[in-house]
Amino acid sequence: MNHIFIITPFPEVVEAIISTSILNRAANKGLVKYHILDLRNYARGKFKQVDDYPFGGGTGMVMMPEPIFKAVDNVKSTYEGKGELRTIFPSPQGEPFTQEKAWKLSECEGLIFICGHYKGIDERVRKYLVTDEISIGDFILTNGELPTMMILDASVRLIPGVLGDHKSATTDSFSHKLLDHPHYTRPEELRGMKVPEILLSGHHAKIEAWRNKQREKRTQLRRPDLWELYEKEISKIGENSHD
Repeated sequence: MNHIFIITPFPEVVEAIISTSILNRAANKGLVKYHILDLRNYARGKFKQVDDYPFGGGTGMVMMPEPIFKAVDNVKSTYEGKGELRTIFPSPQGEPFTQEKAWKLSECEGLIFICGHYKGIDERVRKYLVTDEISIGDFILTNGELPTMMILDASVRLIPGVLGDHKSATTDSFSHKLLDHPHYTRPEELRGMKVPEILLSGHHAKIEAWRNKQREKRTQLRRPDLWELYEKEISKIGENSHD
């Protein structure tokens, strides 16, 4: 079983998303166990403050390190898994999130997510606790719960048994070098728009060839950066075959 710990000052946000998504199916199947830790339970004072003004001045508030360190200490002292605990901090300053990264996280038995807020987080948390700082894109959100849920959704769905058909996850865009091909379902015709005849032919070899061609066309048109990498890889394979 994968153990996922989520440290957040707003647990209700995390609970709402998990309860209405594929993440909940994973828990119901006994494949994943979520541990949602309210950061304010580890804060001091009457008002359970988790942020303060930055040293040196400046605008905004910074998340305090002590409550986060205490929460992580609690996780480590109660962790029931045998594998390594990795600590994830979603941040625009982090390593870009990719499908490859999602696959690696899906294989981790223990994950801790720290949901950031406000202007930033005390640098000591980054330096001494965080093992993976991950960015979901070059933009800023008002909270860390949303990127945490996005990273989790992308990773948990890859755990065998979560999806009804695990093979579907291995054929998604970014699970291979090209974008995914177009998909169609019933009805065969809608408002004059027809499903390509090849998909109704029952000829599996021709269907697969059509799909591969569509993958190439779509990637070339929409993601020329991926297409360039793909062409280079094909070129290398061709050169090696002549050696």
